[in-house]
Amino acid sequence: MGRIFTVELEGRSYGCKFCKTHLALADDLISRAFYCQRGKAYLFNNVVNFTIGELEERLMLSGLHTVADIFCCCCGQIIGWKYEFAHEKSQKYKEGKFVLERGRIVDGIDFSAAEFFIESRANMSDAEDA
Repeated sequence: MGRIFTVELEGRSYGCKFCKTHLALADDLISRAFYCQRGKAYLFNNVVNFTIGELEERLMLSGLHTVADIFCCCCGQIIGWKYEFAHEKSQKYKEGKFVLERGRIVDGIDFSAAEFFIESRANMSDAEDA
């Protein structure tokens, strides 16, 4: 297997619950009113750092859709799905959009404001100079 390159998002974003890989910006969130078999889900305009599974027809509460499951590119966990085609005219707005399952993402991480710990104890070379 080759080396995995990931996109690092700046600003408030959502990450993989399992490995904290960046997945989507909060600015790309369209709706929090989605549901999946495991509970709540969010609809996004754009998602990064994923691999995509096979297309399949899936009957959902809103009708028949052609979707593909999406997986975190780093840890391989399923994180949601991508809408490829909506069979009903009223659902066409979902085409090309992504759903991330709420239980599989970490909410609202601001990766650009990460805190860093700097150890301030004297080490051997510091003690020798004193």
